[in-house]
Amino acid sequence: MERAVPILPADDLAQARTFYVDGLGFEVLFEASEDGHLGLLGLRRGTIELTIDAPMPGHGREACVSLRVSDADALYREWSAKVNVLRPPHDEDWGARTFDLLDPAGNTIFVIGPLIANSP
Repeated sequence: MERAVPILPADDLAQARTFYVDGLGFEVLFEASEDGHLGLLGLRRGTIELTIDAPMPGHGREACVSLRVSDADALYREWSAKVNVLRPPHDEDWGARTFDLLDPAGNTIFVIGPLIANSP
């Protein structure tokens, strides 16, 4: 199976691990770090995979990744109980239900799900 795995910059792997694992429910696929703060962290939740790189010298900062999910409202309910979410799910004019949040390094996580009947 071919797929793209986004690499997001971070300032501290331990902080990123807490956010993504404890806050968003990702599991750790791999961690390559001598001190727990600098290095690489591979994550997975279902079919979504991310790699966190701390630091990423020479790369851009404040990246954005979109996660296509089957139920944006369910993830919003789960995640907003554990981490700060920028805005609740809403219906987009272009036919999706979305919400977004920021990770500790300022990267945007943009969640995209299908429209649902009777959405709030």
